[in-house]
Amino acid sequence: MSRRGRVTVGVLIGVFLLFTLMGWAVEVWTDWLWFDEVDYTQVYTGVLTTRILLFFAIGLAMAVVVGGNLYLAYRLRPLLRPHSPEQATLERYRMVLSPRIGTWIAVLSVIIGLFAGLSGQSRWRDWLLFRNSTPFGIKDPEFGIDVGFYVFEYPFWRYLLGVGFTAVVLSVLGALAVHYVFGGVRLQGIGDRMTTAARAHLTSLVAAFVLLKAIAYVLDRRALLLEQDPPNLYGAGYADINALLPAKEILAYISVVVAIAIIVFSNAVMRNLVWPGVSLALLAISAVAIGGIYPWAVQTFEVNPSVRDKERDYIERSIIATREAFGLKDTDTNAYTATNLTPPASLATDTAVVPNIRVLDPELVSQSYTQLQQVRGFYDFGQKLDIDRYTINGKTQDYVVGVREINYSRLTAQQGNWLNRHTVYTHGFGLVGAPANQVVCGGQPYFVSGFLGEDDIPDQCASPTEQIGVEQPRIYYGERVGGGQQGADYAIVGQTDPERNVEYDRPTGASGDQGINYTYTGEGGVEIGSFMRRLLYGIKERESNFLLSDAVNNNSKLLYVRNPRDRVEKVAPFLTMDGDPYPAMVDGRIVWILDGYTTAGTFPYSQRVNLQSETTDELTNVGTFQLARENVNYIRNSVKATVDAYDGTVKLYEFDEADPVLKAWNKAFGGDLVTPKSQTPAELAAHFRYPADLFKVQRNLLARFHVTDPGEFFNGSDFWEVPNTPDAPDTGVKQPPYYLLTQFPEQNEPRFQITSAVTPLGRQNLAALISGSYVDGKPQLQVWELPDQTAVQGPVQVHQRMTNTNAQIRQDLNLLSSNQAQVLYGNLLSLPFGGGMLYVEPVYVKSNQENAYPVLQKVLMSYGDGGSYVVLANSLQEGIQELVDQGKQGGAPPPPQTGEQPPQQPPSVGGQQLTPELAAAADKVEAAWAEVKAARTAGDFEREGKALKAFDDAMAEFQAALDAANRPATNPTPAPSATATPQPASPSATPGGG
Repeated sequence: MSRRGRVTVGVLIGVFLLFTLMGWAVEVWTDWLWFDEVDYTQVYTGVLTTRILLFFAIGLAMAVVVGGNLYLAYRLRPLLRPHSPEQATLERYRMVLSPRIGTWIAVLSVIIGLFAGLSGQSRWRDWLLFRNSTPFGIKDPEFGIDVGFYVFEYPFWRYLLGVGFTAVVLSVLGALAVHYVFGGVRLQGIGDRMTTAARAHLTSLVAAFVLLKAIAYVLDRRALLLEQDPPNLYGAGYADINALLPAKEILAYISVVVAIAIIVFSNAVMRNLVWPGVSLALLAISAVAIGGIYPWAVQTFEVNPSVRDKERDYIERSIIATREAFGLKDTDTNAYTATNLTPPASLATDTAVVPNIRVLDPELVSQSYTQLQQVRGFYDFGQKLDIDRYTINGKTQDYVVGVREINYSRLTAQQGNWLNRHTVYTHGFGLVGAPANQVVCGGQPYFVSGFLGEDDIPDQCASPTEQIGVEQPRIYYGERVGGGQQGADYAIVGQTDPERNVEYDRPTGASGDQGINYTYTGEGGVEIGSFMRRLLYGIKERESNFLLSDAVNNNSKLLYVRNPRDRVEKVAPFLTMDGDPYPAMVDGRIVWILDGYTTAGTFPYSQRVNLQSETTDELTNVGTFQLARENVNYIRNSVKATVDAYDGTVKLYEFDEADPVLKAWNKAFGGDLVTPKSQTPAELAAHFRYPADLFKVQRNLLARFHVTDPGEFFNGSDFWEVPNTPDAPDTGVKQPPYYLLTQFPEQNEPRFQITSAVTPLGRQNLAALISGSYVDGKPQLQVWELPDQTAVQGPVQVHQRMTNTNAQIRQDLNLLSSNQAQVLYGNLLSLPFGGGMLYVEPVYVKSNQENAYPVLQKVLMSYGDGGSYVVLANSLQEGIQELVDQGKQGGAPPPPQTGEQPPQQPPSVGGQQLTPELAAAADKVEAAWAEVKAARTAGDFEREGKALKAFDDAMAEFQAALDAANRPATNPTPAPSATATPQPASPSATPGGG
């Protein structure tokens, strides 16, 4: 290469390194400023320091070992080499390498060390846990070793062993290449093919590899407690303990003997490679015979013929470990017979369950919030709202809450320029809430908070005053204003002129055609008033306006990483965050509450699950975040995190005081990273709720591990599963759990709890209800298990029976839907009450017109088996009363008798007179329904299936007759469905317990 070419290459390499190092320096500097803003610099410095130290330690160790062996191979080269064509060919390579052999070895060592260091720095989590390990106080059932060894120490030991293997293998390959090039190893010529020095060097490396294999066998004995066993459980089984475990120990001893034999026979006794080769072959044969064939034979001929008896003790170990690792050990299981099939009269007078039944679905009603409360097109409440509880005027109840945020994707082209996007539209406004059990004005939520100011005068469909009083309603940090799935958006706030407000705050005026501006006064944000800060963030964001725009001034602050989930993950990178953050009013401020999990994947004998697959259901990615594909076999909701919606303050509160993993992380970052549980404000703790993703994992595991007898567990006859979404079972999507403030059997008072129904594996009838709640600040799982001989309908069956088997209800539902509207079903609630099961499913109607939103029109309710007592009512109270009346009458009234005696006037349905064709179709419907009832009474399922098919055909014929008669299929006039008359309340609000 010419001198000019060398200079050009050097300049290009220099420019590349400059920009690479500058980009890295900018990221480091801006990250430091961000962590300094949130006051968690100990996390940043701790992680960065650990990663740097591991990078140099692992990289340097790898470079020294490999480079040292390469240099040793060069030093051991023979001074005289026999002449041969092979050596003549290699001479040209020796002439190139020899003058700069040190440089070649150094460069190669640095490259290997660089890749090793990059691998090592990514293991900072393993190292910090290894260094700060804490005893679990639980011993594994086989070796009696504390579980802390497996969770904290085993992963790092296994990684170091892998580094050792890599270093030895690379050293063997590199040394062999050097010996070959410089004549220590020859393929041609007279005499020995390997010099004494080369043989001693290479055999020592092979012996080191075999010694590492002996260590691996020792660790493999511990790893047996973490691997999957044939009965689809984790942990060592009968064949592992009685065959593979001793085999690993024997192989460890054999490896040590082989390593010694390789060194001795190669260099001291016979001084050749015959016996070392024989030793390695015997080790390989022993590994196959002792470590493979023998355990296979034990499994095949001793275990498989009587698996249940042989594996009984080990199945029990897995059950105990799984229930311990996933917090299932203290699950409170109760028997619930559900034998009462008649609605009790107490439904009409109940004060604990019925008044708190939720009719607003957080997913469906979010569209109503957006249309009725957004005021401007760029405001958004998200795809799903949240359920929380507040105490207003001494009454605690559920509220559907959401925050009015800026959605940057909805800004117009003019609004979306850089200046408007980052300096004008900086925040949302208001926490909007409505009682979950109440609707007004033809099916709308009854809004009680989140009004935009004095000029925002609520009409009769909303509370005249703020019932959830928020002193600072502005939303600078939220799920939609930056980060996460919506894309990052930073905000530049702060002005030098106190009278020059440029941030759009909220609309005002009677028609909302005016606006109020605002200037941020919070403590959040990184100061960017200086030229260096503007230049720094201009480089980071690749935006010249940081330097050129007048909007950036001496008082400017930059708000970024504004998504609450991203913010907490950055502050606490060791936590796995729940996918559903929720807002709450605490001490007059809006805060986001997030659940943080500490996890592990090496808890002995515990079942390993994938968090993403276990937590996926109908609501995943619908206003929630999908969890990563993380395989874990230990999880605790150890941290409750909060993010202030105004200034972005992040706080971590200890929730599980006994979690050793959290103790280790807290110790790793100075011991004061997490606020002790005793210092958690009571007003904040009152809004804590059982986390949804943790509940899903526990519910799915309880579907199997509620069975604690090993024999019954092996049979699997009593396993459960989560039912599919009731209104769309064919999609295969699971029904999500739901939050309720209610009182279940064996509970002394109403609790805010998350609940889910489960069905027997492969069937659709109800098997149990599972609930998660907090009692005295501690998590409590409860199960209400139905007897096996009781065939109570499950959610899918109940929905089908409520919507299909009652002719009048089916007709009314058909009338609600048309070409101009569609019927949407809310989440079906399964509630144990009065010795039976009460089912409630809200029915929404959404017009096909643009910007239409779902309106609650009816409430489907059923009691008992889901078919005998069914009502489609205008309101919850009306439905309850109808159920009670049906219970007194002994069942639902039969369809109208239109075909026996000709009336004086043509019969009518819903005020419409029947033509002869309609009357004939109604007769067929009546006859088909009578056949359904007769088949059900006889218990003939095949006959019932055929009768239901005939009933569907009759209903279709009846509908065709209606169309032929030109009867309009319009929606009925919406009837008010409020469960209670709205009453003004004082603006003060305190959170309720739960």
